[in-house]
Amino acid sequence: MKFYTIKTPMIVQKLFSNYCWRFSSSVKEIYLTFDDGPTPEITNYVLNELNKYKAKATFFCIGKNVKKNQAIFERIIEDGHSIGNHTHHHLNGFKSNNSSYIKNICQAAELIESKLFRPPYGRLKLSQAKSIISLGYKIIMWDVLSADFDPKITPEKCLKNVISKTTNGSIIVMHDSYKSKDKLFYALPKILNHFSERGYVFKAIC
Repeated sequence: MKFYTIKTPMIVQKLFSNYCWRFSSSVKEIYLTFDDGPTPEITNYVLNELNKYKAKATFFCIGKNVKKNQAIFERIIEDGHSIGNHTHHHLNGFKSNNSSYIKNICQAAELIESKLFRPPYGRLKLSQAKSIISLGYKIIMWDVLSADFDPKITPEKCLKNVISKTTNGSIIVMHDSYKSKDKLFYALPKILNHFSERGYVFKAIC
């Protein structure tokens, strides 16, 4: 498992200020995001939990998963959530040449009508970012990483990561994928309950 930080350092946010890392800290709003779906069982669970709290979120979908799970994808939209492009094959930008990477985004765009983009793994070359922005996309990153993808941490640690690091305007990353299932199923309802009780509103990214 490669090194990662739960809270994105301010120096990183300032160095890459053309990416969106968080929103205004003046109001009690939180932006939950879910990467890698739609996935049978997992995404529907997330949608059901969000509905319990009238919470809205943003789903950064992989094109090939949208193609396989069209009904779930349509439910995301029907439930009032935002969608975003997460490439068609979950490509690592660092390991992809620019033309194939952009082509893969465009392939996903045939199924995902959105100008929000999140790079898989958060890995993106500056030259790729320039091309993506020139196509009209807004690159959405995050300031809180739940680490639900990490097999070495417990569900309790995943929950603590979010509870301890989230502040007004935070963008939180979780994953509606099989590898994150146990941590997601444990942490998500507790996150929704914890912040709802404290007067926070969960909003989708527009």
